[in-house]
Amino acid sequence: MRTRLTLGPLLIFATVAVFAVDQWLAAIPGTILTGVALVLATLASREIATIGRTKGVPVSPMALAMAAALGVLALPWLAPIAGDTSAIVAYAAIVVLVIGLAPNLVARRPAGASAAAGLALVCFAHIGLSLGFLIDLRQETSAWFLLGIIVMTKACDTFAYFTGTAIGRHKLIPWLSPGKTWEGLAGGIAGSCLVAAALWWILPETASLNAWLILPTGILIACTGQAGDLLVSLYKRDAGLKDSGETLPGFGGILDILDSPLLVGPMAHVWFTVVLGS
Repeated sequence: MRTRLTLGPLLIFATVAVFAVDQWLAAIPGTILTGVALVLATLASREIATIGRTKGVPVSPMALAMAAALGVLALPWLAPIAGDTSAIVAYAAIVVLVIGLAPNLVARRPAGASAAAGLALVCFAHIGLSLGFLIDLRQETSAWFLLGIIVMTKACDTFAYFTGTAIGRHKLIPWLSPGKTWEGLAGGIAGSCLVAAALWWILPETASLNAWLILPTGILIACTGQAGDLLVSLYKRDAGLKDSGETLPGFGGILDILDSPLLVGPMAHVWFTVVLGS
């Protein structure tokens, strides 16, 4: 806990600083955040490689990193150039499939080829595309708006942890995440809604929107984030791992930090595209 209390504020400061730089200094919106996303995607894909190797799947960390990077770039950067989002994402998925199979082909090793290709697609879709959705949303809004979405997501994680620790009695999904409780989920939803209400009055993008959207937005962000947390837990439990890595002492790996924002990425993109466009 002491390590988390020390490292946590540093991570918060670094996150705010990155968003501030992207807001004020980036000539093209999202360029700084894209660079950060590519680094995070590379680190997260290495953790997926570790999970795969723990299960006996002979994967190439470089191949998985390439797959994740292509996912990050496909929607916000490659699709506008080609002018056809669906085609670019489809082409990228085929390229990722080849990238995932390539190490097995080069090594003349058919064993584990299907699983290796599957992990490449996991890195492309779950890590890369999810981050890409967040970058694409940044290109349409301010960096502070995107940061607000992440704060809502992490507020749910924080409130859920402390509420579950204090009064949690009924297990949410004990076979997958024994520490999560229904009480914690309720506290997390409340925390996300409170942050959503605060941000609704601060962010210029939401100033003209109806206040009745605050509650469904908070609930949607919170529940999607918790689902993302459980999805990464599924990967880790399959490999018999408690944490995805040891990159961040006290927190675990990069995936342990990104688990909830990753799934929030595509959901928030759809939700706010519809809401802001209405």
